[in-house]
Amino acid sequence: MNHSLFFAVSTALPNVTCLAREPLSRHTSFRIGGPAELMLCPKKEAELADCIAFCKTQGIPYRILGGGTNVLAPDEGVPGAVLLTRGLEEIRQISDTEIEAGCGLSLARLALFAQKAGLTGLEFAHGIPGTVGGGMYMNAGAYGGELAQVAVSARLLRPDGEVETVEGPAMGLSYRHSAFMEREGVILFARFRLTPGDPEAILARMKELAEKRRNSQPLDLPSAGSTFKRPVGGYAAALIQEAGLKGFRVGDAAVSTKHAGFVVNLGAATAADVLELVAKVQERVFAASGIRLEPEVRIW
Repeated sequence: MNHSLFFAVSTALPNVTCLAREPLSRHTSFRIGGPAELMLCPKKEAELADCIAFCKTQGIPYRILGGGTNVLAPDEGVPGAVLLTRGLEEIRQISDTEIEAGCGLSLARLALFAQKAGLTGLEFAHGIPGTVGGGMYMNAGAYGGELAQVAVSARLLRPDGEVETVEGPAMGLSYRHSAFMEREGVILFARFRLTPGDPEAILARMKELAEKRRNSQPLDLPSAGSTFKRPVGGYAAALIQEAGLKGFRVGDAAVSTKHAGFVVNLGAATAADVLELVAKVQERVFAASGIRLEPEVRIW
């Protein structure tokens, strides 16, 4: 990145941490990815809006990155700016049953806040890696729960700088999908409506789900969670296992031997390794079952 651009950023955004040539592998759960030409780390809504306005004025392409837990970043890195939203993690209870949380807040902290407030409905989210913004964007879910069941609205920062509240059906929440995927803008906050419950019972349910995760998922290795979406009428992990692909690897990218629905980084996997592995799994599963698996991981 040229020094004049870095100076321009530092001058225009004095309160925003700016990193040049920052490896994306430090910010993704896969531990994969080359450098972002520029990484901006706002901690307030106004700072995020200023970052976007600056990028637009300067003609700099930008991407949004939250927890980085569902992203495969390219080995060569990305040009332009990556706006890291993890600093926007405000959370508050706004009524007896409603919570509002910033896009950078982890889903684990969201679930714990609800538990301590005696509100049930987010237990499933406690073990999901990632943030509120990313969770809303893809309607994150696990163990029969998903954000669509409890989310009532979201505040969206549009590219023109205006903030819009999107409510109910307009959010378009369905299996691993939302209307935000078809819209430009950044989710700032999401509001959730929950049900009063016993904090101890809520905590017990969270611990039960955490134990299930530990026993069934390869949490000891870098990954981006479930690699493929659940196909109609089946489960990706079962189809992959039936195709004899448990443990199958390309370079240091491998189908987990613990849960075939996960592709894991054995140590030095590249994005190219993961992409080749994903393509071969798709081919083998299609040949064996006639079902074409669709990636759940966001491929940059």
